[in-house]
Amino acid sequence: LELEFTPQGTLAERIRAGGAGIPAFFTKTGVGTLIAEGKEEREFNGERYIMERGLFADISIVHAWKGDTEGNLVYRKTARNFNPMMASASRFTVAEVEHLVPAGEIDPDHMHTPGIFVKRIVHVPNPVKRIEQRTTRPRPTA
Repeated sequence: LELEFTPQGTLAERIRAGGAGIPAFFTKTGVGTLIAEGKEEREFNGERYIMERGLFADISIVHAWKGDTEGNLVYRKTARNFNPMMASASRFTVAEVEHLVPAGEIDPDHMHTPGIFVKRIVHVPNPVKRIEQRTTRPRPTA
């Protein structure tokens, strides 16, 4: 098991770069910290940067609120943060779709991931969202 610490913004950029076919990029984030250990460092205009490699996965699993039978996807809320990038940054994307509609039903201006990136669709009409838990604590009595 190998563990690598990566700041969230750098992780997002590594995924985006992988999906865009960019093998590596330089960032100031992490310079002079444990994150920079063992990474190539360069100076540009008097500032230090470390090189980060783009991430490209063999398989990605994304969750969409709506998708059509051609694999075009629409995400809601925070699902738009990483799912569109992850779908483009892998060889084989599986999409879990809550609302599956016929091809052509999704307005192209509302589409977040085009179907060319999606290889398989799994219709999940009533997903159990375990991370979404309402927690409350009793109010103190006066």
